[in-house]
Amino acid sequence: MRGAAALIATMLALAPASVLAQAYQCRMPEKLSPPPQDKRGRDAVKRVVPVAGYTLALSWSPEFCRGREDDAGQALQCSRRFGEFGFVLHGLWPEGKTAVYPQYCATPPSTVPLSVVRQNLCIMPSQRLIQHQWDKHGSCMARDPARYFQTARKLYQAIKLPDMERLSRRPLTQGMLRREIARLNPGMPATAIALKANGRGWLQEVRLCLGMDYRPRACPAHVRQPRGNTPLKIWRGL
Repeated sequence: MRGAAALIATMLALAPASVLAQAYQCRMPEKLSPPPQDKRGRDAVKRVVPVAGYTLALSWSPEFCRGREDDAGQALQCSRRFGEFGFVLHGLWPEGKTAVYPQYCATPPSTVPLSVVRQNLCIMPSQRLIQHQWDKHGSCMARDPARYFQTARKLYQAIKLPDMERLSRRPLTQGMLRREIARLNPGMPATAIALKANGRGWLQEVRLCLGMDYRPRACPAHVRQPRGNTPLKIWRGL
């Protein structure tokens, strides 16, 4: 873990502030209630398998929030009352050697402390999602929520991301976006980047495949990818 921490610190030092600022004028509420327990975890199957790598998942917030602007359950992220967001942290997921990954490793799951929630709301603007990510994924790779989210937050902050406004105004393919992200992050091959789009071709998520040392690695064979020339669209928001 010391080597990984040093690597993350180096990446952060090299990353310009402009590409780290994915939360525009983030201003979260002063008072927060404890995050709701993840009801899905109550009936989910506990699965403990060896960890062989990680996935850092970044959600494209304008696409997620399309049609959810008035959804009270997504107010922190989508109402615009608490800021406007670009890429937000979906989660840091431990992966197995195959498509079978560890999940819900703690029984019973622990509640994420409000201090940890507040530290991370500007990069993961959903209390429900924060609790779910800890229950399902974080419990399989860290002793407590603070350590898990510290690692996830540092990795998120270290990634250099392209000017999505500019890219959204030109013809784009999945391969072009992967290559652009790789270009901005020396040492990250395009093969380490997986994209998720909906059925209409709108970008939903960027997923970065990481090794046990948290360095980018080629995504495993079981991570299916559309062809590089598949058209891709980016929703800029209202």
